[in-house]
Amino acid sequence: MVKIGVLALQGAFREHREVLDALGVESTEVRTPEHVSGLDALILPGGESTTVGKLLETSGLLPVLRERLRDGLAAFGTCAGLILLSARVVDGRRDQVSLEALDATVRRNAYGTQLASFEAPLHVDAIGRDPFPGVFIRAPVVEAVGANVEVLASHEDHPVLLRSGRIWASTFHPELSGDLRIHERFLNEVMS
Repeated sequence: MVKIGVLALQGAFREHREVLDALGVESTEVRTPEHVSGLDALILPGGESTTVGKLLETSGLLPVLRERLRDGLAAFGTCAGLILLSARVVDGRRDQVSLEALDATVRRNAYGTQLASFEAPLHVDAIGRDPFPGVFIRAPVVEAVGANVEVLASHEDHPVLLRSGRIWASTFHPELSGDLRIHERFLNEVMS
């Protein structure tokens, strides 16, 4: 049986678990290093990346997750989760934590404040012809990606959905869209 963890330190972890439930996939909340044991994949939800980074350090999860990601643990980071997975963060705090699992440079809150949140249809060839409803809330902007990173979707010439091996990341919140296709595709790819 597949074991999917959802980082549950802060942010939209409940919504990701609801998507997994709708897909018939069991999940577990990850709050301590012991919770990482036996995971096949980890979802890092949106939230506040600085807060989650500090909680990763104080919980002892940071070194454990770095090691598991280096060893091939599949992961899907959304919004703040993408920031945490990225190797470089522009305009982050000096003490900004990174799991350094995705060769990307991101800028935090680049679309503006909460008031500047928006929705946009996204074309994602990997999930079919119908547009995916992208929900952007204080979203980061991907400024650069490495050669091993595939851009699966863009919005206004900025990458918004990335894949690098078993690591997926989005600047938007697919868990808030009501559309299960991106989670389903991620799970199908990393579990096959």
